[in-house]
Order: sequence, then C-alpha cells, then structure tokens
Amino acid sequence: MDVKIVATRPFDGQRPGTSGLRKKVKVFQQPHYLENFVQAIFDTRADLAGGVLVLGGDGRYYNRQAIRIILRMAAANGVGKALVGQGGILSTPAASCVIRKYETQGGIILSASHNPGGPDEDFGIKFNTPNGGPAPEAVSEAIYERTGKLDSYRTLETPDLDLDHIGAVRLGEMTVEIIDPVADYADLMESLFDFAAIRRLFADGTFRMRFDAMHAVTGPYAVELLERRLGAPAGTVMNGVPLEDFGQGHPDPNLAHAKELVAMTKGADGLDFAAASDGDGDRNMILGRNFFVTPSDSLAVLAANARQAPGYKDGIAGIARSMPTSQAADRVAEALGLECFETPTGWKFFGNLLDAGRITLCGEESFGTGSDHVREKDGLWAVLFWINLLAARKLSVAELVKEHWQRFGRNYYTRHDYEAVDAQAAADLMDHLRRLLPGLPGTRLGDYQVEYADDFAYTDPIDGSRSEGQGVRVGFQGGSRIVYRLSGTGTQGATLRVYLEFFEADAARHDQETQEAMRPLILIARELAQIETRTGRAEPDVIT
Repeated sequence: MDVKIVATRPFDGQRPGTSGLRKKVKVFQQPHYLENFVQAIFDTRADLAGGVLVLGGDGRYYNRQAIRIILRMAAANGVGKALVGQGGILSTPAASCVIRKYETQGGIILSASHNPGGPDEDFGIKFNTPNGGPAPEAVSEAIYERTGKLDSYRTLETPDLDLDHIGAVRLGEMTVEIIDPVADYADLMESLFDFAAIRRLFADGTFRMRFDAMHAVTGPYAVELLERRLGAPAGTVMNGVPLEDFGQGHPDPNLAHAKELVAMTKGADGLDFAAASDGDGDRNMILGRNFFVTPSDSLAVLAANARQAPGYKDGIAGIARSMPTSQAADRVAEALGLECFETPTGWKFFGNLLDAGRITLCGEESFGTGSDHVREKDGLWAVLFWINLLAARKLSVAELVKEHWQRFGRNYYTRHDYEAVDAQAAADLMDHLRRLLPGLPGTRLGDYQVEYADDFAYTDPIDGSRSEGQGVRVGFQGGSRIVYRLSGTGTQGATLRVYLEFFEADAARHDQETQEAMRPLILIARELAQIETRTGRAEPDVIT
C-alpha cells in the first residue's frame, strides 16, 4: 500500500494551549488543518516510528472522522501498532491508564474537555507522552514550531476502518487493535479502592446517589463501575449514553450546568451523594444533601483521609495544587508534614512531580483532582474515592467536610467566570492589573492590607524549567487572595477568571453563605480590575 504525500501549507494559530489545540469543528474540518497538526506530532516524536500509539476521544462530533484520518497518517508515518478505543471512545484518564499499562510511546486524545460539542461547537486534539501525561511545554512548543514549517503530510488511501468491533486488523504495515475502552481503567480502579465496603454501602439500601455522565464519555465507565461491579441500582447513572452533541448540553460538571442533578440533592429527601463528570471524564463535581464540595476542599479532604482507601493505605508522599486553587490543601500538608507545591494551571505541571515521587495527590480548582495512578486528572477516580470515604467513615458528605473544617479551618473560596469576553479587552484588563502590581504592597483595599502582588511565575523543581505570566495574584495579610487569569480552554473570545478566597479559623463562622461572606472581597476584585468598565459585564456568567 503506497504512501501518499499531500502538499500543504502552514496554518496560523496551531499553538497548543494548556490542554492541547482547541478550535471550532469547522476549523478542524478545513482541508489539511487536522492533518498538519498530526503530521507535526509524528515529525517531532521519532519514537512513534515502529512504536505503539494510543488513540481515542470523548465521542464528540467529528471524533470518528478524525480517528480514521489519524490512523491512516499513523500507518503512513511508520507507527507499528495503534490501540484504539472501541467506537473511538477513550476517556482522558483511561487513555493515560492504557498508555502507562502497555508502556506505549504516547497517545493522541481527541477532546475539547468540558466545552460543548456538535457541528457548530468545539473540537480538540492533544498529545500525551509515554508517562501518560499531557505533553510538557517543550514538546508542545516543538509541535507548534513544526506546524509553521510543514509543506506536506503523509497518509494512505484506504476504506474507512471499522471502529466498532474489538479485535486486530491491518492498515498498511500497521496493526490496529480495537480495545475495550473501559476494562483496563475499571480494573485499575478496583485495585485502588475498597470495593467490598462500597458494595456493602449500596447493599444496605439506605444510601441513595446519582452520577450524571452528562451524555459524555464517562457513561460507559460509570455503568460498569457503579452499577455492574459495585451493585448500585440500575439508573444510578443518568445521561449515561455518550452523544456527539452531549444531548445539546454543556458537559461541564458545575452548579450552573448540572442543575438537574443539583436539584436532586435539595431538601430533607435529597440524595445522600451526587456527582458528575465532564466531556472527556477528567473533571468531577461532588455534592451531598444540601451541600456542595468545592474542588479545593475536595482535594484537601481526600488528602487528609487518604489512608482510608487501600491504594493509599501507606500514606501519601506530598500534595500539589494549581496556583488559583485554594490553600486548603496546604494546611493539610503542613499538619501531616508533607511537601506541598503550588504550580501553574495545567495538569502537565504535575507530571514531573508525580514521576519523581514528590507528590501522590494533586488538584485544580477547575473541578480536577487526581493522583499518581495516571498522569491526568480523573473524574470517576475522585467519585469512587469519595464513596470509599463515606463507606469507611460512616459520615455524610456535609459531616465529613465540616469535621475537616473543625480540624484545619475553612478556606472560603469562589470563582467568577466572565466568558467570551472580547479578547483585546481582556488582554488590556490584565495589562492594567500588571501595571498596578508594583504599587499595591502595603496599601489597603477596603478592610484588607495588601501583603504581596505579583504575576505568578514557576520554576519546576525537577527540570528547572521556568513558566512566567501565569496569573496576577493580590495577597492580603491573613491569607486572603484575589487571582486574575485568562483561561486557555475556550475557543471564542477570552474567558476571564477571578478567584477569591479568605481563611476563617473560627468554627462558629464556618456556616456562612459563600457569596455573601465574600462580598467585600468580590467588590474589591471588580473595582481593582475595572471589570465592568473594561468588559461591559456587570456580573459573571458562571459562579462556582
């Protein structure tokens, strides 16, 4: 089967963001656009020639077509074997699991994570390295540089490959193995958590929960784990069938986009436990009856109770959190005598720390939590960890978190998102804040005394690499903070994210409503950045 060399030209704007290259579907459907990026991967990853590539995605619109394009190109570029999730499906944490278990030379994951799907919505692609984690900045930059120099790519002319039947077939000189997308990941989960205790919790008949898969990739995984292996009642998993447009929903597991699930936890008859995951399965939301667990608190609670899960019974090595994530985990690390690292946003920054054995648990405030079992954040893993804790501690979600606050104090925390803001206006707002930074330390903003103000930079303690311009921080005496950052996960305009927190040691003041308790800090954040004047937005689009 002859390799076809196709002439092409570079496209502007193919630099990967924090989670790969994300654009509208119609951008990816342009002739040669996807192919250029994929060829840049093969050109810069020499070990894929003769090696093994993992391939799959979250099932969103254009997933199948993209997989077939990539398989033809992989064969033409000399890849020895491709492991492909049945139906083109692989959650992001499952892809990391497969890469690590079979010691492959990396993987290509097709997803735009929590962004909407459909013909007029979003698509994405990213490369994960042999450790199972997202490409570090040096790898992403090499891929991007290559996209600017391409004049051709390699492919084969073949009929469409059947992606729906498990088994091995040949594509040119390459073997394509269609694998069960769930089995390896589910087996890994069973090795980490006390499935016997969780089965007893469900068998008791009084524990009621729902998991909202949001018509995204985690549906098959949740059905296998929760309903089949753990014995949860049929129907525990809602919206469990993956759809190309996610049922016309927004597959982002937060209070704004999972309203049906949130409503089920309200009132005296509310569910004992509820959880949701996102488009590609790497995010999670945790709820109890009349109780929302912030992702920052979730990481801290899991760290403080890690020994309750068999996979972590010997304790944890350390904790890492992204800079905008609250400092609740820092307090746990200090109490347990553990290292705690503050990194830029983006899961790739945890990879070196995990590989070096410096940390076991890590998390981001954007509903992402994970551990050293894979090199991605992992939604279902977090859900199973929480159920394991509930079974072991025999407390409700609210009781478990309030007990944690009693011991460590409470970090009140919220995030305000201003979505699809004019990109130039957002950039100007950040420039305005950076100009203010030198004069802020020592001044008072409302009742708060500014202790430090900077544009966060990070030096990787393992490889010494430096990352600058990672978000504007304004820190106050007593531990309160405001953080401003432009998100790299959207495809339209810019998303301005404002993160706010303050610490409350007094247990008598732990039951305040979050937004009301934080109102003075919220007003300071808006006025300091001149948000309404510069963006035209009087209120955020999403509050979490």
